[in-house]
Amino acid sequence: MSGLIGKKVGMTSIFDENGKNIPCTVIEAGPCVVTQVRTDEVDGYSALQLGFDDKAEKRANKAETGHFKKAGSSPKKKVVEFQGFEGDYKLGDTIGVDVFVEGEFVDVVGTSKGKGFAGVVKRHGFGGVGQATHGQHNRLRAPGSIGAASYPARVFKGMRMAGRMGGGRVTVQNLRVLKVVPEKNLIVVKGCVPGHKNAYVTIEK
Repeated sequence: MSGLIGKKVGMTSIFDENGKNIPCTVIEAGPCVVTQVRTDEVDGYSALQLGFDDKAEKRANKAETGHFKKAGSSPKKKVVEFQGFEGDYKLGDTIGVDVFVEGEFVDVVGTSKGKGFAGVVKRHGFGGVGQATHGQHNRLRAPGSIGAASYPARVFKGMRMAGRMGGGRVTVQNLRVLKVVPEKNLIVVKGCVPGHKNAYVTIEK
């Protein structure tokens, strides 16, 4: 799937032609530089490696510096491979937000906000014990029984329990592109996308 690397700017809302208020997310997408071209002959598959967001020269190691110098580019903070690009792109080409058109649907991939160690009520929507009387003492948000007895004498894999919540790769599919602003490298999509403000996301179509 072809796409671009972007940075989440934040959320807002716009009105459509019928006067309906639509929540949307603004993403700064591109310009991305082609830092490597994968081919069937050399790599066994065809893809484009894109780089986004300049990194200071002193922050890049020698391997990164040499890699980006081949493309005639400064070091980049974020590098992602995309397959299925139409057209013949060469090393060092720049791809902008104009690859997207208003009205089409895209998938946005990002890293969700980390919530820390969360209990079962927050993490899985458990209801707790259900009441605060009849002898209940400080068990309101407890997980309750986890089901194991002397047989099978173990906890089944996948048991929903307390633990680290968020901070994982999340894909939101079929978000409609509401607006494309090429002069500011902005794309506005309907709905929300994972991650905090200024988090890196990939937009695939």
